[in-house]
Amino acid sequence: MTIGPKLALRQAQSLVMTPQLRQAILLLQLSNLDAWSVVEQEMERNPLLERPETADTPLPASGGMPPHPVLPTLGPSRNAGTWHDPRDAMAGPAPPLHERLAEQVRLSPFDAEDQRIAAYLITLLNADGRVTMPSAEIARALGIEPPSTGAARVEQVRQAMMQFEPTGLFAHDLGECLAAQLRERDRLDPAMAMLLRHLDLLARRDLRRLRTLCGVDQDDLATMIAEIRALSPRPALDAAPPEACIIVPDILMLPTSDDDWIIELNPDTTPRVVVNSALTLRTTLRLRDADRPFMTERLASANWLVRALQQRAETIIRVATAIMRRQSDFLTHGVSHLRPLVLRDIAEAVGLHESTVSRVTANKYIATPRGLFELKYFFTTAIPGRTGSDDHSAEAVRHRIKLLISHESDRDILSDDAIVNKLRKEGIDISRRTVAKYRDALRIPNSAQRKREKAFEA
Repeated sequence: MTIGPKLALRQAQSLVMTPQLRQAILLLQLSNLDAWSVVEQEMERNPLLERPETADTPLPASGGMPPHPVLPTLGPSRNAGTWHDPRDAMAGPAPPLHERLAEQVRLSPFDAEDQRIAAYLITLLNADGRVTMPSAEIARALGIEPPSTGAARVEQVRQAMMQFEPTGLFAHDLGECLAAQLRERDRLDPAMAMLLRHLDLLARRDLRRLRTLCGVDQDDLATMIAEIRALSPRPALDAAPPEACIIVPDILMLPTSDDDWIIELNPDTTPRVVVNSALTLRTTLRLRDADRPFMTERLASANWLVRALQQRAETIIRVATAIMRRQSDFLTHGVSHLRPLVLRDIAEAVGLHESTVSRVTANKYIATPRGLFELKYFFTTAIPGRTGSDDHSAEAVRHRIKLLISHESDRDILSDDAIVNKLRKEGIDISRRTVAKYRDALRIPNSAQRKREKAFEA
């Protein structure tokens, strides 16, 4: 046996992603507006590419992209309602935090003096939602006499306002802020209160001493720490409304004269380019032999991009059409009739790989008669039906839970178990844990908290 270098031949197959293939995959998963950015960068590098004169002008077959595919989708759907521009349903920006707090003050059982204190407390909120000025100083600033009684009255109003939405505002420090949130969740037991008094030990990760002080074991302490981490330490920042984001649909559903629907790409945003044939001919005639390879490469690149955009458009239309055909009941009846749908279903319907369908549905929005939705919205897991009935989509079940809670009265607050029983009577086989998970995802409080809110409103 000898050891040493040697040469050997071996054949193997491997998938090599060319730059053009990578760019095609990138274009497929981008929204129309983002795809335009990529196309514009390519136009800067390639003088043979240019925008078409108008979106409605048929493009030359020699290098242009044909008009956007328009496919019929659904049969007559007279119950689907009339077409509404999705922009009409866009909600305006949420009011600032101080305005929302002022509205809660107005709805609170405060007298005129308490309202004056509450208004001043709102002005004292810092960026985190804290009030750092002591209650006695606030009473003196407001001229409330006598000072001892005034401080107690300010403190009473402040404590009440700590239960405003979002909970935890107007606290003096972090511990008090977290305590208010835990009290709302009915989780402020003596062990948790002790933990909040020693947050400095938690910051230093002195878990052994915390277990001794709180009188809990390792697992209980880990659960308590997880609960604290789920709270909001800076409720004022979390309550700030997000910046308004205008979503432009990539795909449009438009009504036809025969009460049908067609699907097309948004002509205002879909990237389209053509090859300047006149420039190509003039330049080719003037080029020296040494420069012809460069022009040939630019021409090939331009023609490839035109074909890639055409294939992108056709693929998006095929996938969107298959999705909306599957969810036709949603267009007629609404969210409650969403069908369970996974990527594999659409992949088999259009003859594409699941990964391709995933890329097509990423970052794409479609304007439907029911509003503006991301394509991924229509993919939802299945909740089994009872006694062999059809499955129900998870989104439809969440919608049903929201409706049940919205119609409950102040004397009949539905617990999670009661919701389970109602859904099972409707043929939906669901567990209490799943109901609680969907309710939390909808940001709906539990039955005990809803009961307190109903009583306060009454």
